[in-house]
Amino acid sequence: MESKNLVICDPETKFASAFAQYLTRQKELAVRVRTCSDFSYVLAIQEKEKIDFLFISSEYPEDSRKQVKAGMVFVIAPEREVALENREVPIYKYQPGDQILAEMIRQCSMSGDEKQIFLKITGKKNCKVIAVYSPVRRIGKTTYAIRLGRKLAKEANVLYLGMETYGGEGGHFPEGTQTLADVLYYARQEQSNIGTVLTTIVRHSENLDYIVPMPVSEDIKEIDSEEWIRLIQKIIEQSIYEIVILDMDEGVRDIYRVLRICNEIHMLTIDEPVAEAKVAQFEAELELLGYEDVRRKIIRKEQRT
Repeated sequence: MESKNLVICDPETKFASAFAQYLTRQKELAVRVRTCSDFSYVLAIQEKEKIDFLFISSEYPEDSRKQVKAGMVFVIAPEREVALENREVPIYKYQPGDQILAEMIRQCSMSGDEKQIFLKITGKKNCKVIAVYSPVRRIGKTTYAIRLGRKLAKEANVLYLGMETYGGEGGHFPEGTQTLADVLYYARQEQSNIGTVLTTIVRHSENLDYIVPMPVSEDIKEIDSEEWIRLIQKIIEQSIYEIVILDMDEGVRDIYRVLRICNEIHMLTIDEPVAEAKVAQFEAELELLGYEDVRRKIIRKEQRT
């Protein structure tokens, strides 16, 4: 799929650079981003190729902006209310990049062009789902899951989902306005495309993409296994991710059913009698309840004490 041309023109070069960096980190977007602080550069680009999306400062007068025949024009303004001509879309400058991108996607969806700005995923390889779980407590499970994700993300598109009762928002993960709870909400909507939703919600840790965990532990406990499975299936079918890592504990209802859809289960343990007893009980319970297939997917990962 040919990338769309997106140009950011703003005298405030720090803003243009920061927004451009944010856009280029969104792996799903099929856009080529360029920045400038001189309006003449926009006209020079237009002479050579079509500009599909133009983000331009309101400091440039309307007569100048009319010279650009871009597919969509977003006017970046320092105030929330600004009078523009019909074809222009106002964008409040001092807001997070994900909110600016969300407005761009909304405008594209209104014109029927939403899919044109995303990479096609029809040729994606089979997605691998890896669960990181342990019946042993305080064993460094989340640290292991993140390190694993960063390692795998060097060669593939990887998404980390923190599904623990206490996901540690503000610890491993900075606090965010949108969390895994928002992703689940959108996944419930029949018409939503989860790949589009993730574009505006995912954050990055080196090459690893992640979603900020839910801030309220009771919310995790209320979600049944079917909803988790539907979400994971949507991510597999509608996003660019080739690997999804699930960081789980017993807060996930019917956890064995969720583990069943995983390709691998990395089970952390330590060489210590109590820990070994817990692992043995867990594996025995899997067989007792008819989850032998889950037990066969377990890969033990012994941690140093």
